[in-house]
Amino acid sequence: MQQHRMPELAGRIASIVTSLMAEIRPRLISAALSGNHADRANERHADNFLSDFDLLLHDRYRTLLADALPSFVYASEEADPQVIGSDPDPDLLVLVDPLDTSEMAVRSLYGYTHVMVYSRSLARPVAAVVGDIFHHLQFYAAGLDGDGEDRAFLVERNGTAHELRLDRSVPLSEALVTNFLMKPGRFKALARQAKLFEELGRVEGDENPRGRIGVDFGSISLCHVAAGFTDATVEFDKGFAIWDLAPGHYILDAAGGVAVDLTGETISLDYHLATLDDIGRAMDRRQTFIAASGHNLAEEIRTALLGRV
Repeated sequence: MQQHRMPELAGRIASIVTSLMAEIRPRLISAALSGNHADRANERHADNFLSDFDLLLHDRYRTLLADALPSFVYASEEADPQVIGSDPDPDLLVLVDPLDTSEMAVRSLYGYTHVMVYSRSLARPVAAVVGDIFHHLQFYAAGLDGDGEDRAFLVERNGTAHELRLDRSVPLSEALVTNFLMKPGRFKALARQAKLFEELGRVEGDENPRGRIGVDFGSISLCHVAAGFTDATVEFDKGFAIWDLAPGHYILDAAGGVAVDLTGETISLDYHLATLDDIGRAMDRRQTFIAASGHNLAEEIRTALLGRV
């Protein structure tokens, strides 16, 4: 396969993400070792953990993005949408989750950061970067290239880049399927999916079961599917907010994966963000989904979730 360069805008956003991960990593490690997690009341999302580090990254992203882009709508998980720059109605929307899984990040276990650039005139994303703060696999990215093609990449901490293109899929009985099952309510919802577990454990003859269920988080869970590290990720309970789903959704789509809703319909990359009012409403929506390496696996999972085979 021909190796392409990362599209310019995606590369520009990746530079911002990697610089902020380098800034925040030692602070998060210090918080973990000291036990001072700097948590505070979350007035915007009462059921989510919030730390001073979330708010610090929110401010730093706004500053660095303003240096990199002339005008844009800044839509962060931590504040209401805000127009940055001289254009009162800019084309670009920058969607940011400054610190995903922050309750794990302050313990230096896992920590992710999401940025997606969306063109309101094109009604689609044009760049996305999902950074992994603590691991050698540093970030996943996608961007719209000059030839009109979307391309996805994985970049290691040492700078080695890998273009992502899914070319394989497995049946559900051999799949590694992940779910955000960390909170007790979500774990209970997963535990009720008896048919899904039955299909994951299905074997022929004397074979050992090969299907597996694992935990994963936010947009990074779709990036793991895009890279072929996992086969699918599912969210059928509460649904993901746009900042948790959209960046990984775009990267998965660019890599050739699929994301469908629980009726089997493909989830569009048009997130209906044409106006500031649209953007505000989108911040409050949640989306259930199945993201997979291919349509057949997505349909197998959907059928199992519906309790029939």
